[in-house]
Amino acid sequence: MRDASPLRYPGGKWRIAGLFERVIRLNGLNHSQYIEPYAGGASLALSLLFKGQVSEIHLNDIDPAIHAFWHSVLTRNSDFIQLLDETPVTPDEWSKQKAIYVKGTKAEKFALGFATFFLNRSNHSGILNGGMIGGIKQHGPWKIDARFNKLELQRRIERIGSFRDRIHLYCEDAIEFLRNHKFTGKSLIYLDPPYYGAGKRLYLNYYKEGDHATVSEFVIGMKSPWIVSYDDVTKIRELYQNVKSRRISLIHTASSTRKGEEILFFAPCLRIPVSM
Repeated sequence: MRDASPLRYPGGKWRIAGLFERVIRLNGLNHSQYIEPYAGGASLALSLLFKGQVSEIHLNDIDPAIHAFWHSVLTRNSDFIQLLDETPVTPDEWSKQKAIYVKGTKAEKFALGFATFFLNRSNHSGILNGGMIGGIKQHGPWKIDARFNKLELQRRIERIGSFRDRIHLYCEDAIEFLRNHKFTGKSLIYLDPPYYGAGKRLYLNYYKEGDHATVSEFVIGMKSPWIVSYDDVTKIRELYQNVKSRRISLIHTASSTRKGEEILFFAPCLRIPVSM
């Protein structure tokens, strides 16, 4: 569901919701718990929840700004919608919200959550440390509000609020999160770590080579059903050698619209659909 999340992310994973639905059905994981240690925009998790494929979702993100956004939407949904309605989408307002965002955890949590949302919707490709759409002087073909349809965003946020009892939120390191929380019963864990190749450019919390190796070692040892996605590069294939995998093509929108080759790795216990 393209409209599941209010946040914009390069290579948003809502595009593979259909594949995950087939994996869930094929493996008898209907109405299971769905866990994302790298939640980000959570478009895939929300898609599966809204369509009734999973019973509840567990969203974790170590970035305190992203966590503040989700916390604000889940705990102060009406206040968030009202603030969205009242806030002008202008370069001056962008500067105010940027100043709040830069304060990080020193800012009040609700204010940080809204500032994160505002920058995500008004920056190029939703990249939080990127520039404003249209530039300060707004001379570009696209203006700051090009991705800021308030009525549509209010609708998405309100829908998330209606599912708040089935959404669980955390702010931990991804591996520590999986170590600290033992999910019982039927569950599916989906890990979407920062891209190996362009991680530093796209993410504030990007990974170094050793971090990717740590993730692979931990994941391969997990007993629960899991899926991992990455950009398809040789180093990642080496880390997950002898693990079942499939290549997919996704549309990426960071700086320019293009098709990107990604790869999915599957736990040994999972059956994989013939059609991807």
